[in-house]
Amino acid sequence: MRLLKNKKGLSVVVTTLIILVVSVLLATVVTFYAINVTTTRVQEESIQIYKMHTWHNGTNFAETTFLIINTGGRDLVIDKIAVRGQESAWASVYYNKTTDTINNDLPYITPNADSTLTGKNVTLGSNTYALTQASDDLILKSAWSMIVYITNPDHISVSDIGVTVGITVFTANAQYYKEGNVEASS
Repeated sequence: MRLLKNKKGLSVVVTTLIILVVSVLLATVVTFYAINVTTTRVQEESIQIYKMHTWHNGTNFAETTFLIINTGGRDLVIDKIAVRGQESAWASVYYNKTTDTINNDLPYITPNADSTLTGKNVTLGSNTYALTQASDDLILKSAWSMIVYITNPDHISVSDIGVTVGITVFTANAQYYKEGNVEASS
């Protein structure tokens, strides 16, 4: 009888509800804070591939070119480039990194006698870009562009002129794919 007359305490149901509501609210606040911290501080990787061309000269030389722009918020490493599903050896990849805005289309470059582009330049408008032969993975800083030329990519022949081929650029976190038609170089 003495318990029923004590009116100073909360009922068990009300106390349980208060503890439950406070726990749920606290967990919700912590979850929203964690989501906010991770989404605002994580910079995403993103590249765009433009001005892609694949040419064949009609006899024994093929060339693929494209422009990569790192539009993401972080630097990235290009691990591999594949043309028509076949990995291109770094010795056949030539590049130039720049902060310039490239508006002009990329031209066909006549190769040296040994089918390389060693010592070759690309002239786009009033700017000239010297091509460097790759030897290992390529690093591209955020907001930079890279002009890429690949000599004699595998499985491109004269009979492919007019056929669609794709290139895939592999980074540590993603793959970027672009398609274009094989063109005659002259």
